[in-house]
Amino acid sequence: MMKNQYRFLARVIIEAKSPLNIGSGNRGIKSDSLVLRDVNGLPFIPGTTLAGLLRHALGKDNDRLMGSQQMGSPLIITEAKMLNCDGTVLDGILPQAQLNSPFLAHFRHLPIRQHAKIGHRGSTVNGGKFDEEIVLKGARFCFEMEMLSATDDDTDFKCLLNILASPTFRIGSGSRSGFGEVEVVDELCRYKKIDFSVAAQRNWYLQKSSSLSEEWKDAETIELDKKNEEGWTTYDLQLSPVDFMLFGSGLGNDKADMTFVRETFIDWSGDFAQVRDHESVVLIPASSVKGALSHRLAFHYNKLTKKFADTLADGESITDYTGKNNAAVKAIFGSEGDKGQDGKVQNKQRGRVLMSDIIEEASFSTKVLNHVSIDRFTGGAIDGALFDEETLYAKGYSFGMKLMVDNEAFIGNDLVKTAFEDALKDLCSGMLPLGGGVNRGNGCFEGTIKRNGELIYGNN
Repeated sequence: MMKNQYRFLARVIIEAKSPLNIGSGNRGIKSDSLVLRDVNGLPFIPGTTLAGLLRHALGKDNDRLMGSQQMGSPLIITEAKMLNCDGTVLDGILPQAQLNSPFLAHFRHLPIRQHAKIGHRGSTVNGGKFDEEIVLKGARFCFEMEMLSATDDDTDFKCLLNILASPTFRIGSGSRSGFGEVEVVDELCRYKKIDFSVAAQRNWYLQKSSSLSEEWKDAETIELDKKNEEGWTTYDLQLSPVDFMLFGSGLGNDKADMTFVRETFIDWSGDFAQVRDHESVVLIPASSVKGALSHRLAFHYNKLTKKFADTLADGESITDYTGKNNAAVKAIFGSEGDKGQDGKVQNKQRGRVLMSDIIEEASFSTKVLNHVSIDRFTGGAIDGALFDEETLYAKGYSFGMKLMVDNEAFIGNDLVKTAFEDALKDLCSGMLPLGGGVNRGNGCFEGTIKRNGELIYGNN
C-alpha cells in the first residue's frame, strides 16, 4: 500500500470585493509600486502568497499542514490566474488578438492610487507621499489546491478551504488600508476526493490537465462554511452625506482645477462580466477614512487620559502623544516602528482593523465651486489663490461601511475601545468630515453605528 493513498483536490474561484495590491517589488515610470503580472501581462496571485496566508491563518497548527524544515508540506497550491469576461480561466500563452479584447485591455493600464500620510499639523509627513498600482475590484482568479493524505479523513483540507471564506481573509498588501478583501464565488468550490486504490479515480487524477483553463469533469460542488470570525468586533456604519463631498483625484479637467476621484470596477451580475466605466463610479478610499479616524482617535484618547498640549511636562512634546506614539492609535492602526542606531527597525506592529474601499455605481450631480482669496489691502485676488473644485452632491444617498477590529486591540485598556467608538460617533454626527476641502464644508456625514449587530448610535 502506498504511503499517501488519498488525494483531496479543490478548484476555487475568488472575486476581489475591493482592489488588490499584489506587488511585484518593482517601480515604474508612472507608479512607485507595480502589480505582479504573468507572461501575458495580466495580474496573477503567486501560489506562495496563498500558502503564506493560509499558514498565517492556521496559527500554531501550521507546521503540520503547511510543512517545516523537518517535514515537507502535504499541500500543493497553484498560482491563481485571472478569468476572462466569459468566466474562462486565462492560463498559458494567449494570442495577441485575445489580449487586445475590450475586457482585457482594461488590465493593460491599471488604476494608480495616490497616498499621502498626514501628520498632526495637517501636512504631509516627510516620505509619506507615494502611489501604487492596483487590480480592479471585481477581478476573478482561479487556483487549485491538493493535499496528500494517508487516510480518507479530509477534515484538515476542508478546514483550509473554510479559511478562504473567512471575512478576515485578505490577499496582498494594504489589507489594513482597504485593499485585499476577497470572496469565494457563490461560496462554492469544486471538490474531488481521490483514492488511488480505485482505478476509475486514479485514472481521473492522471488524466486531469495541469492547465487551469480546462474545467474539471465529474467533480462535486461543496459549500464552504462562512462563519463570523471569533475574536473580532464588527462595526457596521451607514453614512449619508450632508451635501457635498470631495475625495480628490489629484488631477484637474476642463471644468475645474480639482476633481473627485473615480475608478473602474468589474460587475459579474450578468451572463458576462461588464466593466463599469469610472465616470459613473464613486470611490471613497478606506485609507482616507483610516487617516481621519486615526487622528480623531488620538484626540479622544488624549482627552480621556488628560494629555493636553498646555499641560505637558517639561521635555514632553505633542508628538509624544500623536500618531504611532499614541497608545490607542498604535493598538488599533499599528506602527511602522522606529529605526535604531544600527539601522534596524524595531517595535513594529501590524494594524488590527480591517476595512474596505467603498466603490459603487451611482448617479450623482456634480457642482463646481469657485474659490478666491482676497487681498484685504487691494481688494483683488491674491496671486495663485484663485481656484475651483468639482464636488459630488450626494445628499440622501447612503453608503455602507464595515470595520472589523481584532479584540486584542482592546485587551488591557478599556479606554482604547471608548476612544475608538467616540471617533466613530464623530464621523456619524458630522463632527469628523472626510476627504478634501473639509474646512470649506465638504465631507460631512450623518449615520448609524452597529456593534456586532446591535445599534449603539443613531436611529434606524
